[in-house]
Amino acid sequence: MVYGGAALLVLGAAPVQAAEEHAEGLTTDAPVLWNIDLPFWPGHSLPISNSLVMFCLAVVVLTILLRLATRKMARIPGKLQNFVEWVFECLYNFVESLTGPYLAKKYFWYFASIFLLILVSNYMGLIPGVGEITYEDKPLLRGANADLGVTVFLGFFYALLWFIWSIAEQGPWHFLKHIFGPKGGLVGVLKYLLMPIFFFVGIIELISIAVRPVALAARLFGNIYAGEAIMEKMGEINFLAVMPFMALEIVVAFVQALVFLMLTALFLSTQVGSQEEEEEKPQTTA
Repeated sequence: MVYGGAALLVLGAAPVQAAEEHAEGLTTDAPVLWNIDLPFWPGHSLPISNSLVMFCLAVVVLTILLRLATRKMARIPGKLQNFVEWVFECLYNFVESLTGPYLAKKYFWYFASIFLLILVSNYMGLIPGVGEITYEDKPLLRGANADLGVTVFLGFFYALLWFIWSIAEQGPWHFLKHIFGPKGGLVGVLKYLLMPIFFFVGIIELISIAVRPVALAARLFGNIYAGEAIMEKMGEINFLAVMPFMALEIVVAFVQALVFLMLTALFLSTQVGSQEEEEEKPQTTA
């Protein structure tokens, strides 16, 4: 995911002019900087917004950092390698505590990637000067997760992966049985008498599943956008007025990345099964 996102950076060189004061402030929609024509879809283009530019820059920063840390692996690691190994060890232990060893081993790549990508994107949006440099009277950079389009993509991309992984781990029949089937190990007549109730609960569960990507997107966008908007308004008053909010946003940026990781891990673990059941499953290819 991290390396694949770098391909979006082929945008071409463009002149950048000095910033001017923007009366509008931070808008809810991210301005489009370029429109790249799609040769395989005549009459349509790919809009490149300033938030997408920041998202791609976060991919580049992560890629460079990880390459520098792992290009010369040593038994006695240097400071950077040791720090990166510590970060991934902490992340793996956290994911394993949420999903169990089986799911953590198979899908840790996603949970680590999405956490680091959201975290780096959040912190890059707090760098002084972001939003001040303009291109054709539009801010060249913008906090990636302050754009609802980016967070919607993250939410629905996970929903697609969740569906694929759940089917791969359970099979179509057990996937539906987990949603609509009787719970609690009921047997006999009672099991069949309560089946209409469990079917109704399954309908509610389907609605909950459909709402999850929207909730993930809205939660991340709302917290990051609100923080950046407040800091922009405080900055218009006095530079020192921004500092308390900057300190708060540093914490919020980390918490929101952690919450996204935690919720996505729990959604998968809840659907596929408990940690004990996962440990007993034979390893299959997703």
